[in-house]
Amino acid sequence: MLQNVIIICLGMISVAMVLNLLRLFKGPDLPDRVLALDTLYINAIALIVLMGMLLRSSLYFEAALLIAVMGFVGTVAVAKYLLHGDIIE
Repeated sequence: MLQNVIIICLGMISVAMVLNLLRLFKGPDLPDRVLALDTLYINAIALIVLMGMLLRSSLYFEAALLIAVMGFVGTVAVAKYLLHGDIIE
C-alpha cells in the first residue's frame, strides 16, 4: 500500500516540476523565474526523498540534504544580487 502511495506522489511531484519548468522559461520577469527555480529545487528534494523511501536507501536522504543546503545558499546569493547588484561587498 505504501509503495502505491509513493508512486502516486512521485507522479504528482513530477507534474509539479514540469509546471515549475514552464514558469521558469515563461516567467514575465526575473523575480518570478527565481521563485520558480526555488520551488523547483524544493520539488527535487521531495522527489529524491520519495525515491529514497521507495528504494529504502539512506544515500538519497544525504543527497537531498546537500541539495537543500546548496539551494538555500543559491537563493540567498540571487536575492542579494537582486537587491544590491553585488554579491560580495
